[in-house]
Amino acid sequence: MRSVMNVLAGLTGLYTLLIFIRILLTWFSGASYGKPGEILRRVTDPYLDFWRGLPGLRAGFLDLSPIAGMAALSLAQNIFSTLANYGRISLGIILGITLSALWSAASFILGFFIIVLVLRFIAYLTNRNVYGSFWRIIDTISQPLLYRVNRIIFGKRLVNYLNGLIVALLALLALRVAGGFAVRLLLRLLGTL
Repeated sequence: MRSVMNVLAGLTGLYTLLIFIRILLTWFSGASYGKPGEILRRVTDPYLDFWRGLPGLRAGFLDLSPIAGMAALSLAQNIFSTLANYGRISLGIILGITLSALWSAASFILGFFIIVLVLRFIAYLTNRNVYGSFWRIIDTISQPLLYRVNRIIFGKRLVNYLNGLIVALLALLALRVAGGFAVRLLLRLLGTL
């Protein structure tokens, strides 16, 4: 049983690496990778397409489905590794692994949004030319985020842009810190830390 779980954990880790490579290669559109690229597409795209088909994982041009797919693989790999190491698994361990994987994905997304807002804040303070393509992408990501966070915090009151940006940035930072603390506390309660 333990050797089978070790093999499954290893295969899951290898598949996660292939998914990661496939995601990186999509950033370079137009590049041809020949036969290895075609094999990689055939092996990874059905899995990625499954996650792309799930509702709620897209926000405009931002596609979070690869993160969800990699989090699911990470969860499976952790379960296989736990079974390989201990020969058994409990509900507390499964809940702890699941919580850890979910928080890892959520923490990554929060970190990404924090970086986007910090870039926007720096651009605002330095009066950068924000009409380039990079800044349009930053604005495409930051504007819906700012709107939603400020609606939650301020309701229907109007807030100037700089105050809204600072409040949204502080709210996301607080959420990331508080979330990390809450997850660690829950993992201790589940007995998985």
